[in-house]
Amino acid sequence: MSQKLPKLLLVALAILAAAYWLKTDNNSLLTRSRPDAGSLDFNKPMANTQPRPVVMSADEKINMEVFQKVHPAVVNIATTTLSMNFWLELIPREGQGSGFIIDRKGYILTNNHVVAKAQKITVTMADGRKIPAALVGRDPTSDLAVIRISPGSVRAVARLGDSDDLRVGQKAIAIGNPFGLGHTFTTGTISALNRGIRTRDGGQIEDLIQTDAAINPGNSGGPLLNSNGEVIGINTAIFSLSGGYQGIGFAIPINRARVVASQLITSGKVARPWLGITGISLTPGLAETLGLDTASGILVVEVVPASPAYEAGLRGGRREVIVGGVRLPLGGDVITAIDGREIKGMKALVRLLDRLRVGQEVVLKVLREGRPLELKVLLAERP
Repeated sequence: MSQKLPKLLLVALAILAAAYWLKTDNNSLLTRSRPDAGSLDFNKPMANTQPRPVVMSADEKINMEVFQKVHPAVVNIATTTLSMNFWLELIPREGQGSGFIIDRKGYILTNNHVVAKAQKITVTMADGRKIPAALVGRDPTSDLAVIRISPGSVRAVARLGDSDDLRVGQKAIAIGNPFGLGHTFTTGTISALNRGIRTRDGGQIEDLIQTDAAINPGNSGGPLLNSNGEVIGINTAIFSLSGGYQGIGFAIPINRARVVASQLITSGKVARPWLGITGISLTPGLAETLGLDTASGILVVEVVPASPAYEAGLRGGRREVIVGGVRLPLGGDVITAIDGREIKGMKALVRLLDRLRVGQEVVLKVLREGRPLELKVLLAERP
């Protein structure tokens, strides 16, 4: 009995030693497999490795360069207008839009509908400065307006491009103030050219640039840019069934805006040339029905007395016929060209007149009772 006790004691001690060894070894294994999270820094590169360079595509670099170049010249425009409520009380209403500085003297180009009827205009610069602005002039026909801030507030000026050389598929970049989110940058392409839309007041704006760059309420008046950071258009409208972006936006070509802005700055208004006629755009079917010798052009219905067309001897219709239930005056001249440029209809005439100036003399090519004739017209200002 006395000999067995030491053996049992030795066995127990061996078991306890083995258990203790397993416990400490497992803890060390646990420590190795689950290190203290507080001891790690995921923001630092691993030892003996170099930081990886950020790889950017050529398109990304263009986007960043354009934004850095242009956004200091883009401004957010906040307006306050006063309207009457049911109790004939004046209620202030806030509006927002965009614009861009076009001259070191503080002139800013934007949309007419952004500043129309505004009693107060405040401009927020790219660096956050809020500056009061004054209306210089606005033109509802083209939906363009010019406002002005103090010249000392100007830090950058947008560079204007050439919208006559645009091509479908070209890159288009928009910077603006959608939904009050200042200096938002979106990209896309020029989807189409020479689009026409009807304005809220029933007017028509022609020769617009269509783009799929995201344009939303608040982008109005902001610049549409090319890859060189040059302004090619003024974002003015969207086509939407929901009121938000659906991939179809419209911009006024900068070449037209340049002419309008120049007149607004110098005289506060836009003087547009006027011919003084009402007419019907001819189609091949209508021309055949009426027995005319041309498939396109403008059939002159009426000539306004004392107008440039009247003074030049242009003639309107003298007899009436009924075509498809519509009463049409016939016998008037048919305009086919102005200064050698073919005129296919009234839209083409409006586009051409917008590019001409008051006091300019043009030559009309007309058909009078089937005979070709040329008339010189001195364009006057539209009344």
